[in-house]
Amino acid sequence: MPKYFAEKVLGHWLYFTTHCILEAMHVHASRDGKLREKGAAKFFVYADGTSRMMQQGTLRDHEVPVIQDFIKQHYLEMFAKWQELSDSGFYGEST
Repeated sequence: MPKYFAEKVLGHWLYFTTHCILEAMHVHASRDGKLREKGAAKFFVYADGTSRMMQQGTLRDHEVPVIQDFIKQHYLEMFAKWQELSDSGFYGEST
């Protein structure tokens, strides 16, 4: 599964799975090195870098805004990696 970054963010890997590239751009966050959807947090990303949490997974409440802030700061880099495998755009955009 493609990781957005080689390092963990707040102890979590940020990634997407090749099974979910048909959906809008999103980010999974998980401590689990298996990088799967089950048990992972899931954030759909808007074109302005804000995100909507769809699943909290194992994230603690205080970690959610930190991960969302990181996504907002790095969403263009992340979107470039997303587009290497997906034709889908940001959340909320019509296709």
